[in-house]
Amino acid sequence: MSERHGFREALGRLLGSSDAEIGCETCFDELDRYVELDLSRAGAEAALPGFRAHLRGCPACREDYDSLKAFVGGEDAQ
Repeated sequence: MSERHGFREALGRLLGSSDAEIGCETCFDELDRYVELDLSRAGAEAALPGFRAHLRGCPACREDYDSLKAFVGGEDAQ
């Protein structure tokens, strides 16, 4: 990997996703709906744009998502 490519990757991680993103409050308000759609494979990201990007960048919301998904889906939380 070239030095320039490494710089671009690091810069991309610092700047975050270019996808639409939501905030934690919206995530909390809509998390149950997103999990339902995600588990049913009903186009969760299309219905709630920006959710996936937020979950990638927010450890607290990701933890809530993982826990709720495990609970609703009948799996052990990870």
